[in-house]
Amino acid sequence: MNIAILIANILTLLAFVIHTFVGDKELKINAPQDQIDDNFQKIEKWTMARCGWHWVSFDLLFATIGLGLINFTNHFENEKTLLQILTIYFLGYAVVWALTIAISKQFPKNYLKLGQWILLLLISGLIYFGTN
Repeated sequence: MNIAILIANILTLLAFVIHTFVGDKELKINAPQDQIDDNFQKIEKWTMARCGWHWVSFDLLFATIGLGLINFTNHFENEKTLLQILTIYFLGYAVVWALTIAISKQFPKNYLKLGQWILLLLISGLIYFGTN
């Protein structure tokens, strides 16, 4: 068992649980409350954002399962290739997250308050170093 991959696996599991349950609760704060939206545009956009939110939840779940299979079984023939893909995958998420912050309206300490990119880089780095 590889300790770096195991830590990445634990982090993805924790991220999945927090993202899915705590994040959804926080997301509900932004749910439209007014009844004047005749075309349902606000609720449609909010529902779309919520679906996208849980799309990421599924990604985290799938990564958790994949890393778990790599950590605790011999299910895959070429684990190194899968780990390399996951390294790039989480790195890509981190880059997109940071770029989205960069092109969005600024507020104090936005890169720290929206610091999920740090977790994504950490997971990517752990998988990278665990692969080599």
